[in-house]
Amino acid sequence: MTRALGSWIGSAVAVAAAIISCNAALAHVTVQPADAPADSYAHLTFTVPHGCNGSATTALRIKLPEGILSAKPQMKTGWNVEIKSKKLETPAQGPHGNTITDVVDEVAWRGGPLPDSLYDTFGLVVQLPDQAGQNLYFSAVQECEQGVERWIEIPQAGQVLDGLHKPAPVVRLKAKR
Repeated sequence: MTRALGSWIGSAVAVAAAIISCNAALAHVTVQPADAPADSYAHLTFTVPHGCNGSATTALRIKLPEGILSAKPQMKTGWNVEIKSKKLETPAQGPHGNTITDVVDEVAWRGGPLPDSLYDTFGLVVQLPDQAGQNLYFSAVQECEQGVERWIEIPQAGQVLDGLHKPAPVVRLKAKR
């Protein structure tokens, strides 16, 4: 009987730990997939799990990291999409032999509103740089009817992402197979 009770307690502790870690992950804007092949196209999905202290979300702004040469946002019913571009200091070689002089710097979805009690996802198709082993941080600003949440913290050397209060969504680039 003691062995069964010990097994049950161990299982209960594991389930509680999983629930706590899920709740922590759901506390901020995240991106999926968390890992993607370098030098490829990826469909990134940013998840907004809640509003700002109970207030509905009215905008999500995503700042693209250096090295993204192509980005195309998903259109969402009830939301307007704004795309801000920037000029590259040095033109880059793009797909199909094209020279790229301007890239998407920031994408903003405005509209909704997305109630605090619901979640939604926002898609972005990007061309990832050829930098296997690197982390790409996508700073996210969530604007609400009342308040703003800035998911913009990037870990410094030796700092862990889990230790940040408002971490920026991150995609780890892995080697192509």
